[in-house]
Amino acid sequence: MIRLLDIVFSGLALLVLSPLLIPVCIILKLTGEHEIFYFQERVGAKGLPFNIYKFATMLKASPGLGPGTVTVRDDPRVLPFGKFLRKTKLNELPQLLNIFFGHMSVIGPRPVTSREYATYSDEARADIETVMPGLSGIGSVIFRDEEALMSLGTDPRVVYEKYIGPYKGRVEQWFASRISVWLYLVLIYLTVHVVLFPKSNIVWSTFKNLPVPPLEIREALSYHVGA
Repeated sequence: MIRLLDIVFSGLALLVLSPLLIPVCIILKLTGEHEIFYFQERVGAKGLPFNIYKFATMLKASPGLGPGTVTVRDDPRVLPFGKFLRKTKLNELPQLLNIFFGHMSVIGPRPVTSREYATYSDEARADIETVMPGLSGIGSVIFRDEEALMSLGTDPRVVYEKYIGPYKGRVEQWFASRISVWLYLVLIYLTVHVVLFPKSNIVWSTFKNLPVPPLEIREALSYHVGA
């Protein structure tokens, strides 16, 4: 059922959004480094790698500069038009093709790089690998401003490996162990809600049994005890 919904939703979205996607492609081709798409290997279902599609928003040499695959707030590697695409999340729209082709689902654990995946516990990885990665999901809703979280310490990579990665693994495991059509539809609604209202803490009141985040990042995640 979920795969059928994925095909219908991604196909309709590609059709409806084509008047927006085509101008974005043209602007990217005429600006920055003249690249339209960015392809990066991520960990998918069963732990197998696949290439995720995104609009190009950063310098092509970015993985070898600064904090590597980690992006921080006001990252100088992000191109001018890329800042707009990242802020509005439009850079993620090419993943509709990943969904249509069966690499991803509309809702699921966000696919991460192998280095980021290594910060998840063995138990979390075992559960996450049983489901398809998603364009959005519980991790995307909670970590919708991950770039700001990276600025909590002097070394973004340490912040990710010590706090963000392990906790993200726990919440993605929470989803994987409860996947259902109902949860799929609720997370689509929550995704739209937090895009429109980025300061909202609705996720904590909707799901009261989510793993509690580490103290060091609770405030940045808008988490409130007893929410």
